[in-house]
Amino acid sequence: MAVASIALLAFGGGRWVLHRPIAHPAGVLVEAAPRQSEPGDRAVVRHGDYALQPLADFDIEARVLSREDYAFDAGAALAPTDLALGWGRMSDSEVLDALEIEQSVRFFTYRWRADPPIPPAEIVRSATNLHAIPADPAVARSLDAIRVGDVVELRGRLVEASRADGWRWRSSLSREDSGAGACELMLVESIDRR
Repeated sequence: MAVASIALLAFGGGRWVLHRPIAHPAGVLVEAAPRQSEPGDRAVVRHGDYALQPLADFDIEARVLSREDYAFDAGAALAPTDLALGWGRMSDSEVLDALEIEQSVRFFTYRWRADPPIPPAEIVRSATNLHAIPADPAVARSLDAIRVGDVVELRGRLVEASRADGWRWRSSLSREDSGAGACELMLVESIDRR
């Protein structure tokens, strides 16, 4: 019993070390907005029990504001990790320190105390919650290693996912939306961390 407890503590402690946040000084870390274009290949991608219809090619460089892993909801087998991502002033520690950021039930939320550190419309345009579908086991391992504070570049495709039982999940194609349906559902084909 004592050995099992020690092993569990060692595993849990190791996971915390792996995922502890990375601090940055004030300043914008990522200038460019995500790049989206018409899909180079519109062929449906089979991904286990899912059919993925490409909607757009997508390349996003951003700071990781939060991450949440899912194991039991309807989309967990497809997209096990959500990343809250920010670019422009939403990659600046001075702005982020004035916000309380959370993720839960596939939503990314933020709050401020008195006044917002930047206009709320800019927050919406400069941050997103991305449902990440790893294209292969190597991408899944890279995704698992991402920490809050990392600056990452993800390349792949925004998709609409469906299953034979009629279940569907569609990506947003806009950086101007918020609320239900505003998240990106991305088949992540490569990840770079800097």
